[in-house]
Amino acid sequence: MLRSMYSGVAGMKGFQTKLDVIGNNIANVNTVGFKKSRVMFQDILSQTTKGVTAPVADTSGGVNAQQVGLGSRVSSIDTLHLAGSAQTTNNPTDLRIDGDGFFAVKLSAEQEVPYLTRAGDFHVDSARQLVTSGGGLVVDTGGTPITIPEDAVSFSIQANGTLLLTNADGTTADGAQLGIAKVVNPEGLEKIGGSLYRVTPNAVADGALGDLNAAGDAEAGTGSIVAGQLEMSNVDLTDEFTEMIVAQRGFQANSRIITTSDDILQELINLKR
Repeated sequence: MLRSMYSGVAGMKGFQTKLDVIGNNIANVNTVGFKKSRVMFQDILSQTTKGVTAPVADTSGGVNAQQVGLGSRVSSIDTLHLAGSAQTTNNPTDLRIDGDGFFAVKLSAEQEVPYLTRAGDFHVDSARQLVTSGGGLVVDTGGTPITIPEDAVSFSIQANGTLLLTNADGTTADGAQLGIAKVVNPEGLEKIGGSLYRVTPNAVADGALGDLNAAGDAEAGTGSIVAGQLEMSNVDLTDEFTEMIVAQRGFQANSRIITTSDDILQELINLKR
């Protein structure tokens, strides 16, 4: 069987994966806090038909190896944690991190390691808890879910993540402070749906997130919080449609390799007639 046929099959599988990733990026073009992905390829092990010959001074020259590649495969699917564009909503519970860091969210108060997210479309539920649109509990720097005190009639969120509470008598007081997680390798985070990420050992050493930081902490390297704004998806439709054309043509070219190899095999079979 011709090697080119298997190379074509390998190429088609790779470009099919690339189209899957592009489709997911385009589907999330308006998803708050979404980070796009990209597919990277690498060649498969080459078959050596003739080895290398070393040169001998004043006697013979060296001969390079003869190798036939066996196609390509997906080497990685990277998540690009680039900043998305800011959308002004003027909603006081819509938050955007201007810089590095993630909001920390727990699905229950007993959860030990919080999930991370860049989607700051938060709400206050009937229990006066600050929650995500999916019901996750937003936690403070101590890992405790944030609750608005009963005697507070209104609140605002400052750049360092501290809640500024306004009481019924008009006085103000500082409340809880949003916890911001700083991750060494954001690409090592695992997507679990709902705009949430799970911490992995490749994102943070030993998978231990450690203490949460305050927003705008120069020493920790966390970004400040901007209230009344959301970070939108970082998907660029121009790039995605360009990559879609490249993937489509790559898939088409590899399918042509298969049909051409099939034609050659058909000619070989016809030699017996």
